[in-house]
Order: sequence, then C-alpha cells, then structure tokens
Amino acid sequence: MEYTIQTYGLCKKYGGCSVVQNVSMHVPKGKIYGLLGRNGAGKTTIMKILLGLVKKDSGSVTLFNQVMADYQSGIYARIGSTIESPGFYSNLTAVENLSVFSRLRGKVDKNKIRNALNVVGLPYQDKKIFSKYSLGMKQRLAIANAIINDPELLILDEPTNGLDPIGIAEMRILIRRLSHECGKTILISSHQLSEMEQMVDWIGIIHEGRMLEECSYQQLEENRQHSYIRLVVKEPEQVYEYLKKTLSIENIKRPEASAIEIYDLKYGTLELNSRLFAAGFAVAEISKCQNSLEDYFKKMTGGAGIA
Repeated sequence: MEYTIQTYGLCKKYGGCSVVQNVSMHVPKGKIYGLLGRNGAGKTTIMKILLGLVKKDSGSVTLFNQVMADYQSGIYARIGSTIESPGFYSNLTAVENLSVFSRLRGKVDKNKIRNALNVVGLPYQDKKIFSKYSLGMKQRLAIANAIINDPELLILDEPTNGLDPIGIAEMRILIRRLSHECGKTILISSHQLSEMEQMVDWIGIIHEGRMLEECSYQQLEENRQHSYIRLVVKEPEQVYEYLKKTLSIENIKRPEASAIEIYDLKYGTLELNSRLFAAGFAVAEISKCQNSLEDYFKKMTGGAGIA
C-alpha cells in the first residue's frame, strides 16, 4: 500500500511535558484518515509538525515518500491545510479574500479562485462580505483557500467544529467528494465521532500523546465487536461461570459489578433469557446493544470520552 504520510517514533515536548509520544502513523494515498482524540491529546501538534509549523524533538516524517529534514517548500506546496484560521479580512468578499492569499503565494489566478469556490459550493459573483458569512460558509471558504492550488494532500483540523447538524452533513459530503472524486488524501481531526464514522476510510486513535490503534475503518468495525447482548443479573459471578462453562460462550466481558456483556452471539436474547431462567438465575435486564465508535473509544482510553 502506498502512503502519503508516514511518521515513525514522533515525539514532542513542551516545558518538559510530552504532548506527542512515539507516534507512528500511516496515511494511505487517496483515503480519508480520521485522527481521533480528546482535546489536548496531541492531534493539532502532530498536524503542525507535518506542516513544518512545529519542530519535532525526535522521530521522522515522510511525505510523498520523501523523508523531511527541514522546511522544503516544494513539498509543502503540494499540501493544503486549515490547521489554523487563515485570518480572512472581514470587509472583503470571498473572491477578494482568496485573491489576497493567492497574491501572498505569488500569483492571482481567477480561474483557480472560481474553481475552488465552485468545489466548496460558494458563489463566485457574490458581493457578500466575510463578516456576513455564516460559520458554515466561513469553513467552506477556508477549505477553498486550502484547495485553490489543487494540492494532493489536505490536512484539516476540526473542520466541522461549531457547525449545526446541516452544516456538518454538508461538510461531510464536501470532504468525501474531495477524496473520492478529486482523488485527494485527507487527514482530518474531529471530536464529532458520529460524523467521523460516516466519513473516514482509516482511523487513528490517539490518547495522551500516544497512538493507541491505527487501522482501516473496516478493521475497526470488526475489532469493536459492533453488536452485543447486555445482561444485568443478581448473581453475576455465577451467571458468568454458567455462560462460559455450560453454554460455552467465550467472548464475555464484565464492565460493571452486576453487568455482563456477551459478544459471542450464538444465542438470541429470548433463548438466552429462557436458559438463564431455567437454570434458576434472575435476570433484571437483557437487551441487544450496538457498540458505537464512541463506546469503543472509551474502552480504548480507559473510559475517557471526547470532550
């Protein structure tokens, strides 16, 4: 498999505090890679290191199969990002703002500006100034600025942050189109786990600066054991032994004192309840549950959700 981004043993400290600890990451070419983690987990620092905005303490970064030593403008010209707010001028229109940033890059190309606005769904001839834009329109303009030179790689830090449900859905469609139709590799961070589930092809779970798991979304679906049966019983230890030894159910967990989770679904809820009743056990609760990405994240991080 070809990777657009690879890091090995990436480390960064601020004031003696490790914010990125031995992170190895592999972002496949042409895929959407979701970097998941709580605020302060190290996601933004990793992105800044990739963009040359922050100097790593140790480890290596490979972009487009080239090991990065120092700032190399030829490589970074192939990357678009919304890692930080571009600082658009509030009294200028979208075209005027993009013209300013294009001029800073060296050349204003009206066709590129028109194409970028068209991709993100903003009108080219609109006279509305930036201060009158909704948050969703501002986010779209930031992405237009990132893609104006048709980069191969996009690095997007929390592009759905603060958007309403409609805005989040529109942003999700836009990001998927940029990858699946335009062939761009996209590294994206977000705390909107439910939205990430509908968007990404690959997942990296980072917690307290460490990469806990990295895999394709398909592998994650298999790893997280999507469906399970939850039992609440009065005699959890005896029921646990009965399920293991008498019913030969192997994949069982006890997340709480009186609760049991069964991931080996050889019995349905009705049959399982009948067998437990026949064996003399009192079942206070039995239900079939779906293990969401957030549930899996909490288990991976020892119960810590995303703030």
